[in-house]
Amino acid sequence: MATTDITALIDYYVREKDLTRERVIQALEASFITAYYKMVPGADRIHSLRAVINTQKGTVKIKADMTVVADEDFSDNFNEIKLSIAEAAGAKKGRTYVPGDTITVNVTPQDFGRIAVQTARQTMQQRIRKAEQEMLADVFQDRIGEVVTGTVRRYDKGDVVVEVEKYEGIVPQRQRIPGEEYSSGDRMRFYIVEVKDGVRGNELILSRSHPNLVRRLFENEVSEISEGLVKIVNIVREAGYRTKLVVHSDDPNVDPVGACVGMRGTRVKNVVNELNHEKVDILEYTDDKAAMVTDSLTPIEPIEVKVDNEARVVTVVVADDKAAAKAKGRKGQNVRLTARLISTPEERWDVRVEAHDDQAEARNIAREGAAEFVQVLGVSKELANRMMACGFTTLQGIVDYAEATDLVDVLGITREEAESIIEKAQAGC
Repeated sequence: MATTDITALIDYYVREKDLTRERVIQALEASFITAYYKMVPGADRIHSLRAVINTQKGTVKIKADMTVVADEDFSDNFNEIKLSIAEAAGAKKGRTYVPGDTITVNVTPQDFGRIAVQTARQTMQQRIRKAEQEMLADVFQDRIGEVVTGTVRRYDKGDVVVEVEKYEGIVPQRQRIPGEEYSSGDRMRFYIVEVKDGVRGNELILSRSHPNLVRRLFENEVSEISEGLVKIVNIVREAGYRTKLVVHSDDPNVDPVGACVGMRGTRVKNVVNELNHEKVDILEYTDDKAAMVTDSLTPIEPIEVKVDNEARVVTVVVADDKAAAKAKGRKGQNVRLTARLISTPEERWDVRVEAHDDQAEARNIAREGAAEFVQVLGVSKELANRMMACGFTTLQGIVDYAEATDLVDVLGITREEAESIIEKAQAGC
């Protein structure tokens, strides 16, 4: 192999793959050993075999360590050398050998360089890939949790392969935004999830769907967050649809929501654009769950918000079915994210949205009024319901507007019963 061949091969991989010369030379040496195995039958029986590359002279030699044995004991021409041959070689260098010594022997075949270079080029990619994986772990192991910019290259067995700083990372299906397209050459930002030992060696796992991608984007976009003036308290996300971000500031002069939104919404727009127009709701933190839920469901204005601390349920009553559907969001995502927003690892809360029912409310009022009539006026449940149906709905109303004759005519009771009802109503008020 010519000097320019081996030098050019090393320089190419150092330049294109951002590997050290030492790693490239190690990979090339391993490739030459592979080539030797293919050229020399039985070479796999040699116990100690190595390739030695001289980058200055452009030469490669294959050497083996062999054990010196007495001529009459010689039996393994792959790992042993006769004492007479070793002595002849040693005489030229002024060295002597005895049985049991180890001698390094040049076992390079004739024309090895010319033939081996073709095989080495074929196997080099695999060796370089292994070296890249080792470098990948060194470069990215301490950068887990960062956001990096990458270029989409291709699909490989369902994974999106992305080039990041001359290394390859993968975006598995579960780490992608549903519906987002990835075309070769697209540049986008990714969250580093982990560097793991997979079936293909070390793999850099990237994500577009991780909630912390949104966190890091806001940290990069909002100076108040990076400076510690605004804190991200919580973040929940259904990638591709909606993210809810809860922020807080201990400084009364800092508006945490306004800081994240930015002048004319520029800051949040930059994040939304990076997330392929995913909706982002920014809320200010409060420990009042009713207020937190109300803010999360904006612009829907609830008629009532009921918090059941024992059952850990927040019930939101809205004007009608249309408002309820809007509050719940697409396939319930809005109310589902709101529930996750007010939950903690220790306490899981549920959020329910109900449409206001005027008739149900009237029935509740009637039931409560009838029960009061039974208790205060001493009438039967049936008569109490008839009084409610006929418009006598409150004790005060009976006192202010009812005459005994009215009760007799409308309810079909005796005058004595009517006068007793009015007297008890007066006493009850």
